[in-house]
Amino acid sequence: MSKTSFPYDGPAARRLPWYARSEPGTWTCEPPPADVRDFHVGLPGYAPTALTELPTLARDFGVGRVFVKDESARLGLPAFKALGASWAIHRVLARRPAGGGPVRLVTATDGNHGRAVARTARLFGQRAQVFVPRGVHPAAVTAIEDEGADVVLVPGPYDEAVRRAADAAAGGPDTVLVQDTAWPGYERIPGWIVEGYSTLFAETDEQLRASGVEAPGLVVVPAGVGSLAQAAVAHYRGRGAGSAPTALMTVEPDTAACVLAGLVRGEPVSVPTGSTTMAGLNCGTVSTLAWPYLRHGLDAAVAVTDAESADAARELAAAGVSSGPCGAASSAGARAALTGDGAAVRRKALGIGPTSTVVLLSTEGADANPHAEEGAR
Repeated sequence: MSKTSFPYDGPAARRLPWYARSEPGTWTCEPPPADVRDFHVGLPGYAPTALTELPTLARDFGVGRVFVKDESARLGLPAFKALGASWAIHRVLARRPAGGGPVRLVTATDGNHGRAVARTARLFGQRAQVFVPRGVHPAAVTAIEDEGADVVLVPGPYDEAVRRAADAAAGGPDTVLVQDTAWPGYERIPGWIVEGYSTLFAETDEQLRASGVEAPGLVVVPAGVGSLAQAAVAHYRGRGAGSAPTALMTVEPDTAACVLAGLVRGEPVSVPTGSTTMAGLNCGTVSTLAWPYLRHGLDAAVAVTDAESADAARELAAAGVSSGPCGAASSAGARAALTGDGAAVRRKALGIGPTSTVVLLSTEGADANPHAEEGAR
């Protein structure tokens, strides 16, 4: 069972797109593989990213503690995507016959995933071809090219770039699609990408325990096609019975809220996408691999505007956390859900009170998305 509500933040405010599960979730799943973290630890430049406590946000949100998992410097890149790309490419190459020639790794991207694939391909001595949809800032395209990738510009939305990449990767055994969304018949490599993200949550567990927190009350995850949210569900719902409950909430642009729309309908749906500064979240179709996890494992979903994301990015910057529009979406979503008119109902649905701990995933630094400055204007 699920429910949706659209409470007003004020008489002249927009409606808040909101979903909440009507009953406590009891769904569980298999946890991610235990050897992913060991692989990442062995990569050049690996270090856990910072988990920063922000008391000001805790006061604003009316909770006990707020922590931000800061992915602005991950394996030499300004976003978390290197975790999934590196693990998936490692698994791809491990399955190839010894002594084989180089592989062309193909993907589509709104920016960070493509750069991560290109960087990992170069690290492992492979080639990369990256399809980029319209709307991606030229500086982001240049950053991918600087990693040595062959970039193909697509005069269409993200979903069209994914189709073009899939077609290009069908050219032979030495070409492999490394895409972070799944569809029927293409799920193994997206599954490896999701497994790679598990390192982020393993680090967070350790860092929270060092701060005296056994488990957070709420984790807020930016959602594009849903792969990172799937990793969050696999981590927090893969612990089995008896673990402390953690509510999981996704955040999307209000112009591309495919996860929220699917949860409202109870089935995956594709939505038209517009222009948003949250470019990495500008996705109209949820991953088929992620959907069962999101449908059964999420507790809530919310959609925010570019202006709300820009405000959140400025607040985080003032607190010393570098966050681009996609990363700041988690803070914007938490503020929208936990404050304002109707907040009491939303907080009850999430099980959040004045002593709760909230973790915000800031998935990219301000330098990862050139739109960040534009969104702040």
